[in-house]
Amino acid sequence: MTTMTEASVREFKMPDVGEGLTEAEILKWYVQPGDTVTDGQVVCEVETAKAAVELPIPYDGVVRDLHFPEGATVDVGTSIIAVDVSGGAAAPEAPAEPAAPAAAPAAPAEESKPQGSGRQPVLVGYGVAESSTKRRPRKGADTEAAQASTAIQTELNGHGPAPVAEPVATTTGQRPLAKPPVRKLAKDLGVDLATVVPSGPDGIITREDVHAALAPAPAPEAPVAALAAPVSAPAPVAAYDAARETRIPIKGVRRATAQAMVGSAFTAPHVTEFVTVDVTRTMKLVEELKQDKEFAGLRVNPLLLIAKALLVALKRNPEINASWDEAAQEIVVKHYVNLGIAAATPRGLIVPNIKDAHAKTLPQLAESLGELVSTAREGKTSPGAMQGGTVTITNVGVFGVDTGTPILNPGESAILAVGAIKLQPWVHKGKVKPRQVTTLALSFDHRLVDGELGSKVLADVAAILEQPKRLISWA
Repeated sequence: MTTMTEASVREFKMPDVGEGLTEAEILKWYVQPGDTVTDGQVVCEVETAKAAVELPIPYDGVVRDLHFPEGATVDVGTSIIAVDVSGGAAAPEAPAEPAAPAAAPAAPAEESKPQGSGRQPVLVGYGVAESSTKRRPRKGADTEAAQASTAIQTELNGHGPAPVAEPVATTTGQRPLAKPPVRKLAKDLGVDLATVVPSGPDGIITREDVHAALAPAPAPEAPVAALAAPVSAPAPVAAYDAARETRIPIKGVRRATAQAMVGSAFTAPHVTEFVTVDVTRTMKLVEELKQDKEFAGLRVNPLLLIAKALLVALKRNPEINASWDEAAQEIVVKHYVNLGIAAATPRGLIVPNIKDAHAKTLPQLAESLGELVSTAREGKTSPGAMQGGTVTITNVGVFGVDTGTPILNPGESAILAVGAIKLQPWVHKGKVKPRQVTTLALSFDHRLVDGELGSKVLADVAAILEQPKRLISWA
């Protein structure tokens, strides 16, 4: 990025449009160089890890330059568009940009300082502190650059390249940055995180960094063979027949989903239990509710009653509505339910949640479900709608399958999979009759949910769906 020297030019930086996001992909530009823009005008659409978000410009002026094309992935805090504001009002974040060229070595430090109130004025719906996510990488970048220079000079002097990670940890005294699964992996392998060179964003240590720290440096051939063992074939990656194969870049929702699922599967010990249940009475109730004036204009389907059944089961067994805090070594019991609903969208799988679903009446729950589904299908789900979930439902039955073994949404303790509802022979009142039957599967985190608790929750959901009048007697 080239910093404009004119005082009238303002650089609009990629904001953090969600909690803790580090990058976003530019999907579409709505303006071009030479176009006039006004304060609050949407200039582009970006895709974060889970949603598409429109970004408004925070000042009036004329577009000078677009720093990135459509399809580019840009780090948070990087300038994406330059606007000439000479004919408009002064922008709120003016001071730091013009002063940057005065002292090149000090520019990164100056840019990282909070301006004014310490919050970026250019965010969607809320302000986010210009904080540690920007300072750490800049500090790390300077330190790593200096260490790299020292290592090169050492090698030129005839010595082997010196490991550069140790001085970082010992001189700064800071705790190495790593996620709980990575810390556990390092502990299991006996690797001191202070000696690991981070390669992740913001100086975060990844699983690959931990494995790399185990590889002996003098003989590169053996570690290469060891690390390459999981790879099925050592053939060059680029050698493939484009007519017979299609390579799709892993990014956006797909990458976020993959990272979340791998992190969940290898962090929380999953247990899945199953139950097959007669839901004939529930299906009859669905048809009755469709005729009820209280549900006029609302979408009434089996998922609505399944969601309500799960909420009642959670009320009867509140200990399952919890999360595991690895850092504090605590189980956090939630006294609210943000009910997640897994939704397949054109951009991939997302899990928005209904806030405080436990406090909603059945018509209110139906309304919230309808809004959630329609917003997800339009690709307009906000990052906030996908944060803070406590328990999730995934309805795999819409694809005609009986059930599955769902993976927990990160940070949650349980997820209920609902299979297809089919007409099957069933023993009812001593006789074999055709009944509406489905299979439920409940996966839970065995660190904080034992078999008894998980079984009780699943049994309660099944009992309610078999006898929906329990929605009243157990509520």
